[in-house]
Amino acid sequence: MSATIYTLHRGTRPLLVSLPHDGSAIPDAIAARLTPSARRAPDTDWHVSRLYAFAHELGASVLVPRHSRYVVDLNRPPDDTSLYPGRNTTGLCPAVQFSGEPVYLDGQAPGPGEIAERVRVYWQPYHDALAAELARLHAAHGRVVLWEGHSIRSVVPFLFDGRLPDFNLGTADGASCSAALQDRLRGVLERQSGYSHVVNGRFKGGYITRHYGRPEHGIEAVQLELAQARYMDEDSYAYREDLAAPTQALIRALLEATLAQAASPASSAPPPATHASKQGLS
Repeated sequence: MSATIYTLHRGTRPLLVSLPHDGSAIPDAIAARLTPSARRAPDTDWHVSRLYAFAHELGASVLVPRHSRYVVDLNRPPDDTSLYPGRNTTGLCPAVQFSGEPVYLDGQAPGPGEIAERVRVYWQPYHDALAAELARLHAAHGRVVLWEGHSIRSVVPFLFDGRLPDFNLGTADGASCSAALQDRLRGVLERQSGYSHVVNGRFKGGYITRHYGRPEHGIEAVQLELAQARYMDEDSYAYREDLAAPTQALIRALLEATLAQAASPASSAPPPATHASKQGLS
């Protein structure tokens, strides 16, 4: 069953890369109820697993889902509490696309019972795997960093004003990781000039970053939201190697800095052994 929901590559170093919006599959029974534009799964984080393929070489674990966020959004809380109260956003089983257009045909949106079933079938297995892998790495190293890899169109008026910076780091305003790790990552971005960046701007980290990040227990979490224009054609969804290669190099520098920080004695913290395994059960 798990192979149809996600794939997990188990690494050897204290880093788990989670790519919860990489999936684009939509079961036929659900797709038949979607609007024509939604059937293309336009709000997918296109090609992020390709961008992060090098993470295997670094010894990181990598977790990737199969299904689209239109089936269920793995980066939303199971009770669908808004992550950004008062702002436009999308929910656990989105009814609105990032364009503001409907996801479902009239009268075809899922009700509470169907949403609960999608959580059981698709959402919970991913989070069980995520929590278990965090626990494994945590037990092996005494600390672990969860890296949330995301991407989005560079201009989405429904969600934010203007053009999004190229690299958007989110740490829940510093609550999901140590100040040392945040400062090290900020330094990587500040030492380059090819990409715009922001820390804790419009995207501060979604449910996964906020829920699992417990730096005081040796479990840190960081989200990176990339502007898709820096590695692909946003209209055709085609991957562009000429754009992607330098973008990938900067992502690699960020992950290498993350691992260097995780190896620092100052990163050590005496966590309870059961903490990571508890995080996926809410």
